[in-house]
Amino acid sequence: MYRFLILAICCTFVHVRADAYHIIGGEIYYAYLGTAGDGIFRYEIVLKLYRDADFTCGPIQGCLDHFENPVPVNIYNASGFRVMNARQLYIRETKPLRDTLKNPCLAPRTQNLEVAYYRDTVELPASYGGYYVTYQRCCRGEKLANIYDSEHEGSTFYTVIPGSEKRPTNSSVYFKHDGAIVICNSLPFTFDYSAYDPDGDSLTYNLCNALTGGSTRSEGVGSNPPPYNSIVNYVTPYSGANPMGGAPQISIDNHGILRGTPNREGKYVISVCVSEYDRRTKILLGTHQKDLLLTVFNCKTNIQAGFPSVLMNCVASPELSVTIPNYSNAGFTSSYYWDFGDGTDTITFDKTVFNHLYPDTGVYELKLVVNRGLSCTDSVTGFVHNYPGLNADFTVQGLCRGEPILFNDISSYTYGKITSRRWDIGIPDAPQPTSAVSTQLNYIYHDGGKYTVTLSLLTDRSCSATISKEITVYEVNPFAGNDTILAKGQSLQLNATGGEFYAWSPPDGLNNINVANPVASGNRDITYLLKVSNSQGCFGYDSINVKYYVGPEVYIPTAFSPNGDGQNDRFRFIPVGITEYEYFRIFNRWGQEVYSSTDFRQGWDGTIKGMPAPVDTYIWILAGKDLTGKSILKKGTVTLVK
Repeated sequence: MYRFLILAICCTFVHVRADAYHIIGGEIYYAYLGTAGDGIFRYEIVLKLYRDADFTCGPIQGCLDHFENPVPVNIYNASGFRVMNARQLYIRETKPLRDTLKNPCLAPRTQNLEVAYYRDTVELPASYGGYYVTYQRCCRGEKLANIYDSEHEGSTFYTVIPGSEKRPTNSSVYFKHDGAIVICNSLPFTFDYSAYDPDGDSLTYNLCNALTGGSTRSEGVGSNPPPYNSIVNYVTPYSGANPMGGAPQISIDNHGILRGTPNREGKYVISVCVSEYDRRTKILLGTHQKDLLLTVFNCKTNIQAGFPSVLMNCVASPELSVTIPNYSNAGFTSSYYWDFGDGTDTITFDKTVFNHLYPDTGVYELKLVVNRGLSCTDSVTGFVHNYPGLNADFTVQGLCRGEPILFNDISSYTYGKITSRRWDIGIPDAPQPTSAVSTQLNYIYHDGGKYTVTLSLLTDRSCSATISKEITVYEVNPFAGNDTILAKGQSLQLNATGGEFYAWSPPDGLNNINVANPVASGNRDITYLLKVSNSQGCFGYDSINVKYYVGPEVYIPTAFSPNGDGQNDRFRFIPVGITEYEYFRIFNRWGQEVYSSTDFRQGWDGTIKGMPAPVDTYIWILAGKDLTGKSILKKGTVTLVK
């Protein structure tokens, strides 16, 4: 039971941990509001916290990427005892802080912060030594350049309310500016970091040590008592007095002006202290401290003007307006001076594509100057060939396989002549016809299907245009049926395929000449010609031979000669009026089967297992049924000769 209790307690501590990586700075101050009687003084406590508004936790466990609300603030007396339970301060206001580098010579950079104001009113009796109002929290931002393991380094923000021996009616000093600051590496910067004192006290400034404190969320409620002299673990050679190096290194004067020239990119915690002295008594009333994160960016920009060196205006419209893109690499507020070569010019301040209307056709020299008149300038020159009005198009006549298909170029060019036409008929590796004169192309496709046909044009003004169209080549595949032998008086059901429309000729013996499956009947040999067509007008022909014999009967030769001379090379039977074949088998004189089939058209080629059979007499047997349904069984011999 004891082990389970320890485990539950440990799990509870794991779940309450939340590292506030997003808090990058802050300050706490107070304002005297008057007395509440019997030596009780009223004060408004203000805690300001800053966060990186672009920071998101991602997969960081226990991370926060928003302001906590509320937060605990603790009040201690001069002896270090907490005088009341932690006060929960709620957010009364939040403000975005964004600073964008607006420099025509530098790359645009933006610092995006947010500040939250926590406020509450407290009543405290006059006390010798005064009170410490404290907020402590882990953790600072990730990968700070001047603090070791910054992800686990905490912060302490506190202010001291003067005791009865000084001036308990004092209102503390606070810093006036909340703005984000964009700092560029290797460039000097100046920032007004001055503070305001409601009582008009004398103020002095210095860079001071950032204070650590608060390692987990649970410790935020019971913060450490004063004095507060535990500083963050600075990375050598950085310190509170030299928080980011530089040449010259950052400093602050007695007017609160920060100056310096950073020499290394990164994020740095800067802590500024301002001390207030009573002008009459010269007594130090308190020292107020504020932490802020400064990010040093690489702001270098290689200013480079850019657009296509040659602009060919070959569009289909005959309008003389030319679309001009801007590919320049420039600063945030760079200017772009355009000289169009036609006696006109203009200045733009963004890289949006725009159109310029030229007065006539021709070749114009185009010049672009970035940041004309500044030290960070660059220019480029190119040419505009303004000969529009090239409209590519073609028509197609004929869509049948095996028939000539006519492609007719109907392209037009307003300000010049078409000098070359190149066709791609959509068949890989096929020759691509080219012509400078003829506007027509005839081509015969040997297979039906879909083809992408492309026409490419060149003109005497160096313009080019291409147009592609998908065409469908239709086809019919006429099949009238296999040649057939019938018994006299036997009818035949024809079954043609290959198209949509059918026409038979001659009409002799057919019950319908305009269907795919007419019935043929007769007693004389005949050849039927079949025309097959489709709705696109494609057509083709096939034929079928019908022979009539007396039957039912099976006509079987007595000999054959498989010598490859094309005459009587196969042993096959001729069925007349036979409608079903069960088997046709051939045996040698020892009763071994050498051939078997039910297809009378195939026949025996005189081989056994791929080898020529010997000259000999062989026995055959045939079984089937005739057109009356009568079973037939016939036997005989055949002689194989060479």
